[in-house]
Amino acid sequence: MPNATIQFAKLSGSGNDFICIDNSDGAYDAYIRDPLKVSHLARELCHRGTGVGADGVVFACRPEIAEVADMMACFYEPDGSEAELCGNGMGCFVRYVTDGWCACRRGTEIRILTGAGVVLGCQVEDGYVKVCIPLPEETASGIGITAGGCPWSLDYAVTGVPHAVAWVPDVNALDVDHVGKAIRRHERFAPRGVNANFVQVLAAGEIAVRTFEFGVEGETLACGTGSAAAAMLAVRRFGWPEDYRAGRKPILVHARSGDVLRIWVTWDGDHVTDLCLETVVRYICTGQVHEDFAARVLNPPAADAIGAGA
Repeated sequence: MPNATIQFAKLSGSGNDFICIDNSDGAYDAYIRDPLKVSHLARELCHRGTGVGADGVVFACRPEIAEVADMMACFYEPDGSEAELCGNGMGCFVRYVTDGWCACRRGTEIRILTGAGVVLGCQVEDGYVKVCIPLPEETASGIGITAGGCPWSLDYAVTGVPHAVAWVPDVNALDVDHVGKAIRRHERFAPRGVNANFVQVLAAGEIAVRTFEFGVEGETLACGTGSAAAAMLAVRRFGWPEDYRAGRKPILVHARSGDVLRIWVTWDGDHVTDLCLETVVRYICTGQVHEDFAARVLNPPAADAIGAGA
């Protein structure tokens, strides 16, 4: 069992904030193996009114097979569910472990095992962290649905997690909470659902994105895997110059936070052979939760645990 308190660092990746916890000594293994306990812990930590507040929690763990990766990342959403991958969360994680656990030089690449596969990451320059994510498992275009009282023609990609992409003339004119929720839970994407991304093309190689994320169940200030999906699909849909398709120039993605992500994608015919994102990562705080709070979140009431699993 962990100590009487919880040590953590909170970082922001282009507006997505994450609580990073060191589990290199296995202190949280019993929680990570118990879906009810880890769900309770993540929900309480992420709650913005009564906890630390964040878009997710990520534990830094040692991989079971050292040859596969340098470390393992275990992600949990604010609703307590486990996530295979989070782009901006991965960027925060890379900075957290390379500043501390690995103490790597800038530009040194590390291998991180996630639920979506092995991710490569490193710190670059100007506060950016680069993350190369697993190649998309599936893409589709022209998916017709009606959501939020309007017809939509959506593109789709799984960049670690599933994303629907809607092309709109003005992202600022949308009621993202209303329409995003309708797309996120649409029967076309059942049973799991989908992240809903609304994308405005600003110029060749430049887009603005707003995202309604599942797990958070609301709009976030940025979404790394959503930005990657939108940029990757935009290159193909709009026939942008070859430099963007061949990974020689990054697609610039303006997030709701005001930060600009850089997406590098290489298309080989109809297949993506390389997909990386660069996100701005900043430390927010480091510290420990109060022992009273730790006692509450590390020992969930039975009724709460049952409710979380219902």
